[in-house]
Amino acid sequence: MPPPPTTSNGTAAAPPPTTIPLSNALMTKLKPAKIFKGAVEPTPPSTPVARSHQGPRHITAITFDDRGDQVLTAAEDETFRLYSCKTGKHLKTLYSKKYGVDLPRFTHRHTTVVHASTKEDDTIRYHSLHDNKYLQYFKGHSGRVVSLEVSPIDDGFMSGSVDKMVRLWDLCAPTCCGLLNLPASPIVAYDSSGLVFAVGVNHYSRILLYDQANYDKDPFLTITLEDPTLALVSYPPRPIYMTSLSFSPNAKYILVGCSGDAHYILDAFEGHLLAKLEGHVGLERRRIDAPQTIDPSKGNSGEEVSWTPDSKYVISGSLNGKIIIWDVQNLPVRSGVVDLKAHPTRLQPLTTLDGHPGPSRCVRFNPRLAMIVSAGAELAFWLPDQSADNEEIAKELLRKK
Repeated sequence: MPPPPTTSNGTAAAPPPTTIPLSNALMTKLKPAKIFKGAVEPTPPSTPVARSHQGPRHITAITFDDRGDQVLTAAEDETFRLYSCKTGKHLKTLYSKKYGVDLPRFTHRHTTVVHASTKEDDTIRYHSLHDNKYLQYFKGHSGRVVSLEVSPIDDGFMSGSVDKMVRLWDLCAPTCCGLLNLPASPIVAYDSSGLVFAVGVNHYSRILLYDQANYDKDPFLTITLEDPTLALVSYPPRPIYMTSLSFSPNAKYILVGCSGDAHYILDAFEGHLLAKLEGHVGLERRRIDAPQTIDPSKGNSGEEVSWTPDSKYVISGSLNGKIIIWDVQNLPVRSGVVDLKAHPTRLQPLTTLDGHPGPSRCVRFNPRLAMIVSAGAELAFWLPDQSADNEEIAKELLRKK
C-alpha cells in the first residue's frame, strides 16, 4: 500500500475534494444545517417604521466569492455580515450606517466588494472587507441603483438605476466607461463568457442583448417577454414585472426573475419563451397578508431566484418562506421565428422545502460547494442530508442477508 501523500514540510496533505453531481435525489434531501437567528438587528422600538417596512428587518442581498468559501449578506440594518461556508461560522460584521448598503457583489478578490447605497446619494462604493475602508467611489447615477453585476472575466462591472440608465464601469477608474439611455428602469446581467450582456426594460417587456465590445451599437437581439397564459387568469392580463436576469452557466438560457407568481426561462440565442416556473408566491408584497396592488411593482423581489452551477436546476424563494426547486434539464427546443402566442411549458416544482418563518427573499446556490444559502429575517445554510443515504444502505444490506 503506497504511503499517504505529504506536503513539502512533511505533513499529510489534505485529501482531494469530492465532486458530487447534483441529482433529483440530492436536491430533495437538502436540509437546513445552520440557522443564524441574529443575522439582522431588530428594529429599535423607538424608531418609526414606514408602512412598507412593517415587521422584522430583512436581509436584502447575498453574494459568494469566486471560490465559494465565503458568503456576504447585506441587510436593512445597514450592515454587512461575512460568513464562512466551510465552517458555518460568522466571521465579522461591518457597518455602513452613513450610506446604507444593498446589492453587494464580490469582485474577483475575496476581500473586496462593490455595493449600492440606500442613503445620502446613489453612488456605488468599492469596499475593502479586510480593513473596512472604501477604495473608490463610482458617481454618476441620479437615482437608486436597482441592479449591479460584476463581469465574470475581468474588473468590469455594470449597474442599472431608476434614473433609466445603464452604466459600465471599471474598478480602476472612478468615471463610467460606457452609458446606455433607456426608456424605463433597467436590470442587467452578464453571460458566463463576459462577452455579452443583457438589459431588461420593464413597462416595455423587452430584453436587449448587447455585444460587450460594441455596446454603443444597437442590440444584436431584442427579446419580447410575452406570456399568453396570463390572459387565462385575467383580462387584460396583469403585466410582467422583471426584477432580475441571469444567464445559465452553460449560456444557453436566460432566467427572468419576476415579482409575480411566475419566473420565466428564455432561449438565449433566438429569444423563444421556453418555460414558465410556477408554484411559489411572488415577493411583490412584503407580507403574505398584504393586499395585492393593481399595478405590478418590484416589492422585495430581485435576489430570490438563481441557477445551480450545472444549469440543471433553478432555485427560488417565496413570500410564504418556502424554497422552491425546479428541474429544468428537459426544456423544450424551439427554433425559427419567435411565436409570441406560443404557450410556454408550465413547470411545477421538483420539490418544495420548508424554509423561513417569513419571506425567503434571497436564495443562492454556492458556486463550488453543494449548499444553498437562503435569507429573509434570518440566514440559513442548506446541505444534503446524508443520513437518508445511510438508511438506504442499511436497508440494502439487510435485503442481501
